[in-house]
Amino acid sequence: MISFLKVLFSLVFVWVCYVVISTSLEHNLFKEWNSLGTAWMHVTLWDFYANILIIYLWICYNEKSWVLKILWLVLVFCLGSIATCGYVLIQLFKLKPNQGIKELLLRND
Repeated sequence: MISFLKVLFSLVFVWVCYVVISTSLEHNLFKEWNSLGTAWMHVTLWDFYANILIIYLWICYNEKSWVLKILWLVLVFCLGSIATCGYVLIQLFKLKPNQGIKELLLRND
């Protein structure tokens, strides 16, 4: 299962990086910000950041260092899914061969 998750999160990471970079090269978000004013765009942003907050709380639970907590706060709120996938991949690759989902999700004290 862990190998599957490594492949899955790697694919998602690469895909999201590709989509973000290719879109950024074609459209400047800061120039087009005012045209994103639809109600659904606002709801989507609120929904996205609510999910990011939940994921960040798991990161805070998982990390012991305040420096890493602050670093990941900036990364997940600025990079979204790219940082989230990166964090999960780091955690997956830290697992020992005999560890599984439980060790991935729970803090190792």
